[in-house]
Amino acid sequence: MFLALIRFYCTLLVRAFQPQEHEICIPDPQDDHTRRYTRDYRLKKSWVKNLWIGASLLMLCFPLLPVVLALGLLTSFLSFAILDETA
Repeated sequence: MFLALIRFYCTLLVRAFQPQEHEICIPDPQDDHTRRYTRDYRLKKSWVKNLWIGASLLMLCFPLLPVVLALGLLTSFLSFAILDETA
């Protein structure tokens, strides 16, 4: 019984450091979203993440409604432009 308990907790510990099955990306050639598995797309996503972090910091520095709305709309537009699949 004690050995089974140790094995159970060791298994939980090992699974904590492994990715979930739904996180493992195996691209299918017939998939419509194969571009999302490429290195270029992940690089673009990191650019968009950094853009939103910077815009959020600016919104926190200048908490005025016109600034927040303008910056939010501009950042949304730039995010869609960066992640566009035709670019």
